Amino acid sequence: MTPEYSTLAAVDLGSNSFRLQIARIVDDQVYPLDSLRSTVRLAAGLTSDNYLDEAAEARALECLSRFGERLRGLPAHAVRAVGTNTLRVAANAQEFLDKAEFALGFPIEVIAGQEEARLIYLGVAHGLPASDDNRLVVDIGGGSTEFIIGNRLKPLKLASLYMGCVSYSLRFFQDGKISKASLKQAELAASLELQGIASDFYQGQWQQAIGSSGTARSLSDILEQNGFSESGITLEGLEKLRAHLVKAGDVKRLQLPGLRPERSQILPGGLSIMYAAFCELGIERMTPASGALRQGVLYDMLGRFHHQDMRDVTTQQFMRRYHVDATQAERVGALSFFLGEKLLGESDAEGDLQYLAWSAKLHEIGISVAHNGYHKHSAYILAHADMPGFSKKEQARLSLLVLGHKGSLAKMQGLLHHLADPSLIFALRMAALFYRSRTDVALPMMEAEAAPSGFNFYLEAGWLDRNPLTSTALKEEVKEWKTLGVELKLIELKKR
Repeated sequence: MTPEYSTLAAVDLGSNSFRLQIARIVDDQVYPLDSLRSTVRLAAGLTSDNYLDEAAEARALECLSRFGERLRGLPAHAVRAVGTNTLRVAANAQEFLDKAEFALGFPIEVIAGQEEARLIYLGVAHGLPASDDNRLVVDIGGGSTEFIIGNRLKPLKLASLYMGCVSYSLRFFQDGKISKASLKQAELAASLELQGIASDFYQGQWQQAIGSSGTARSLSDILEQNGFSESGITLEGLEKLRAHLVKAGDVKRLQLPGLRPERSQILPGGLSIMYAAFCELGIERMTPASGALRQGVLYDMLGRFHHQDMRDVTTQQFMRRYHVDATQAERVGALSFFLGEKLLGESDAEGDLQYLAWSAKLHEIGISVAHNGYHKHSAYILAHADMPGFSKKEQARLSLLVLGHKGSLAKMQGLLHHLADPSLIFALRMAALFYRSRTDVALPMMEAEAAPSGFNFYLEAGWLDRNPLTSTALKEEVKEWKTLGVELKLIELKKR
């Protein structure tokens, strides 16, 4: 850990609360320095057609402005902000994110449900004593609930279901009214969601149940302080709390020790999901945990700085899963990286060359689907698969680079938003072109440089005359780049 990264920060844009955690790193351990939390209720701002309303946006932006002030001065690579379920489903998420990133002062990644589950488990596991037992972690958020079975620091099974304490409270307990029928409806809906994962997550696959997030901690506090449970969350305790809620009939009339005022409105939804999880997964007792998503983000960042990046692990797993020709990927990777360095020079501030390396390793995964148009299949897989460690934005960029490495460039019109992307695609296209034979051919002397109007590509004198197939392909490349308004000049090295 370099001094530059002795302080790290994680921002969790949850569907109920936004949280900021700042930590100091000492000897590979994360020590909390400061934290901020705001109940934004982003999920409550989703309209019936999944648009974030103005009130929710205003609450979110005001919160992120405060977080941004606290983060001011930290380097970009020391801060990671992640958005969860509400930003996954909101139709106007990108419009909001543009404003949110400006308010925060840092990029915001929207992560997939399984990636959220992985990071949650990482945060929880680091806060638990070592054990050989398999652990079930349940994290009830505002818009989604994550389920993970893991052992020590390794998640074994991951699932994310579209149900949360905010969304269920709004859906089944309008205006805070509680009845036996509404509780039953909410529990039944949650049970139906759970049936799809019940066989993989049922008791017997794990030895200890852990609850992370505010819902689990709140339920534990309420059950213990009201004598409904001696320790933690139990099925009997949840049933007693259910009876108490039905008797009260309205969240406004709830007078429960341990229930914080800001959680009363979403208690019925959270309770319904937790009760259904206990019943469907055979849970008898659950212990609340202190760690959660933001701690997982911090540990994941720490791993990246120590070259233990989950994205590299995922890349290797995808290469094995899709039977990638590793030798060909290495050839293409080495040449594309050489050209990419020449084109980008010192401007690799965003780690663009790392995207090029991942793209080279994964550009042929679509061949396992069909060889014809394989680059389109590769791009589709990269855009839509669950890729632990990668955010949706990172996956989209990888998908774009791989899509552009072959075929017509007209399809890239208007899609190249990163300044370095044309250079990365050019490097990848050239590497794939020169290694079209999939053998260790003797490469000519070559150079590449960025020019004001495009690219200059230099080859040793006379080589194109001796290699007419590649010469024809390069002339086609000149035409392809012209469709994007980019000038590609082919120049013999002797004329440089």
